[in-house]
Amino acid sequence: MAPGHQIDEVAVLRLQLTELEAEVQYLRRSQSSSEQRFLELLETAPVMVWISGSDAMYTFFNRTWLDYRNRKLNEELGNGWADGIHPDDRDLCLETYLKAFSARQSFRLEFRLQRGNGEYGWIEFSGVPRMDEQGRFSGFMGTAVDITGRRRQMFTPDEESVRLVFALTERERQVLVLIAGGRSTKEAAAQLGISYKTADSHRSRILEKLGVHETASMVRYAIRAGLIEA
Repeated sequence: MAPGHQIDEVAVLRLQLTELEAEVQYLRRSQSSSEQRFLELLETAPVMVWISGSDAMYTFFNRTWLDYRNRKLNEELGNGWADGIHPDDRDLCLETYLKAFSARQSFRLEFRLQRGNGEYGWIEFSGVPRMDEQGRFSGFMGTAVDITGRRRQMFTPDEESVRLVFALTERERQVLVLIAGGRSTKEAAAQLGISYKTADSHRSRILEKLGVHETASMVRYAIRAGLIEA
């Protein structure tokens, strides 16, 4: 092949590469612009919206979510939002999410999330896998809806929980209600006008009669029996 032809082919190849690079940059800008418009749309959605990346970390919460939580975006990103999950619900919530994430499957669950005023509201939290334009998994996207009112309307005491709770003595039920409502054993004792030792003894008997070993399970019995609201 003549040297001149080789130079021509190199020039053509360089031109093709330049054109290809320009096209890639255009597609990237278009994709970025499209993604930005999509996020702007989500920002004004009336429901709480979240997005997570391919590493399972949360990358976006819309304004409705941030208003509900009364938190800044940087406080919620990553796993920061999980600080607001009720301690009794946290393990199940995160386990369900990570299992769905690993399986690339949609999920839905209900748990308590702390509002901006410090109280907990029941939310329905659902998510679906996201795929990019090449069909590659890129994380999850989902919504959260406050269903506190609906749960209160639908609540029916659990018969077994009612039976066990009302098998307690009156004083034991008083201690149960106070501790389940967030009081420490010392605070419960002071409110009932009994000694700490007596209150702690009541607490131990409550655990024994309910067949549980920790305060969180004791609280769940009080909720299921309708003694306190979740």
